[in-house]
Amino acid sequence: MTFNFRPGPRNLITDVDSIRVGQAEDRDAWSGVSVVLLDGAVAAVDVRGGAPGTRDTDALNPSCLVDRVDAIVLSGGSVFGLGASSAVTDLLASRGIGFPIHEARAPIVPSAVLFDLLNGGNKKWGEKSPYADLGRNALDDVALDFKLGNAGAGYGAKAGPLKGGLGSASAISGDGLQIGALVAVNCVGSAVMPGQSSFWAWPFEQNDEMGGQPTPKAIDFTSKAEAWTGSPLDTLTGQAGENTTIGVVATNAKLTKAEAQRVAIMAQDGYARSIRPVHTPFDGDTVFAVSTGTWGKETEARADLVNRIGLVAADCLARAVARGVYEATALGAFPGYRDVHGKNLRLKR
Repeated sequence: MTFNFRPGPRNLITDVDSIRVGQAEDRDAWSGVSVVLLDGAVAAVDVRGGAPGTRDTDALNPSCLVDRVDAIVLSGGSVFGLGASSAVTDLLASRGIGFPIHEARAPIVPSAVLFDLLNGGNKKWGEKSPYADLGRNALDDVALDFKLGNAGAGYGAKAGPLKGGLGSASAISGDGLQIGALVAVNCVGSAVMPGQSSFWAWPFEQNDEMGGQPTPKAIDFTSKAEAWTGSPLDTLTGQAGENTTIGVVATNAKLTKAEAQRVAIMAQDGYARSIRPVHTPFDGDTVFAVSTGTWGKETEARADLVNRIGLVAADCLARAVARGVYEATALGAFPGYRDVHGKNLRLKR
């Protein structure tokens, strides 16, 4: 068993076999949708936040019938964003994709949404929200390369006092095991350490993917309450459901649904390594875990394999969170990370 992991050629979740990502944004409403298109994959989910918005997550329970999913949708728009997964479901069915029930096809498209309804964009859409169209456009846009930051489901996101965004990262081992993460960062907590420029995820940076993080100073937790979070305390109050970080981790290893669920549980630690506080009553933090099954070492002990994947998936997710905030640019009242902290990074833009 080897742990010599390096970022893949794209440093995106699409470095994992049989995964493509499509995105669409509404630049008037300041919101968007990201679709992870799968060639039929085992999937599971773990929900930790106190205010989740999800669809078809019960079907991912290892005790349930469905054994593969066709796509995963991450969307802005809170409850309205769930319309994106309905549109993706319709479009996949029209292409003959889905769970076979005799001659019928029922696409399995789990989804999660984040709250961006109060970010300053125009949400006066009347009787028809834009999310069905965004879902269709995102599915038609799927590719191996895609944009980070103000893109897809992360377009209108915020991260504590800063602009949030869409992030991704990957890790590939010398023996061909692929692991990747995709995340829309819209957390009530902060991704940045208090009083300095370093991300909480700074120890996991690879190849200056976060701009070349400075080594942080020790934090004096006795000085003021803000030191416990990295955000002013007035940014940590709100109503349940007003935030949420939603993501997908993926591997090319062959996993069962129960093993994928354990990976999702372990991967949630990536949020804890990169956001403070996390899993709050105001967030709906959700992680999907996907197994595309193109790689398998039958001689490797199953528990050891799941342990290795879960550990690296959590690190990938932490890196993806920081990358999403790093790549985001100012929108409305929320400045971009580089606007505030760029002068302290090794890479200048």
